[in-house]
Amino acid sequence: MIKQIKTILDKVLEIILMVCMAFLVLDVLWQVFTRLVLKDPSKWTEEVAIFLLIWVALLGAAVALSLGSHLGIDYFVGKLSKSKRIITEIIVFALILAFAVYVMLYGGYDLVKSTFELGQKSPVFGLPMGYVYLAVPISGFFMVIYSFLGLCERIKASRAGEQEGGE
Repeated sequence: MIKQIKTILDKVLEIILMVCMAFLVLDVLWQVFTRLVLKDPSKWTEEVAIFLLIWVALLGAAVALSLGSHLGIDYFVGKLSKSKRIITEIIVFALILAFAVYVMLYGGYDLVKSTFELGQKSPVFGLPMGYVYLAVPISGFFMVIYSFLGLCERIKASRAGEQEGGE
């Protein structure tokens, strides 16, 4: 059941990222076309590109965590024994979980709340910047889910290793 939910979340996030990337590419192409061919650069394309890049980067980090493609020093971890590798992964997932909860969820919520309260708006569209910054707590939510699942998988693997007699 949990694997099915994770698979659905993965697919939904990947589709959202593909759509955002497609719009980002089209937006940048339009900017280049209007600047170089029409000699009248579009005013709104830079702002759209910045907003899309924020969303793509943060949601992409959550997808990378889900796929195990997040940044890591695999060379050193690969040299460890299986039991030490699992312990290291448990520590890493616990740290990612703590970071996602405190910085991404709590800090992101505070950022969005403050931005809405201050009434900060984007220069071109006049869009409340809180909507742009929602990418932080939303991606934090997904990172919490994925890091928790990764932590549970590693703890389960650790217990299975202990029952087999370890290494």
